Amino acid sequence: MFAQDQLVIALWDGYPVSPGHALIIPRRHMPSLFDATEPEQSALLAMVNSTKAIIDQRHRPDGYNIGVNIGAAAGQTVFHLHIHVIPRFVGDVDEPRGGVRHVIPAKANYTLDLEGGSTPDPGPLK
Repeated sequence: MFAQDQLVIALWDGYPVSPGHALIIPRRHMPSLFDATEPEQSALLAMVNSTKAIIDQRHRPDGYNIGVNIGAAAGQTVFHLHIHVIPRFVGDVDEPRGGVRHVIPAKANYTLDLEGGSTPDPGPLK
């Protein structure tokens, strides 16, 4: 653990995808961000900012991905809320365009749809 407050802790990911990959975790057990109280959500976001400052100083990344997996269908394997703060570096992947959209690889490059002239239909409002 490299940072903490009354509601959350920050630690380095045990299986980092890049140097400085960190996790922000609430002290209270909850499976998802949607289960966090407003004070917990505020504390989580504040710790994301504090963590970014630490990572910036140590690793000088060129960008970031911030991610939360909620539910098995979204890839969650540890069912205690945690926010990934993933530093990104120029050249760490061949084509970074799409960022977090790469969770569904065929949808990562959204510009292919735009170049075809179509606008995605979000479906009916419920």
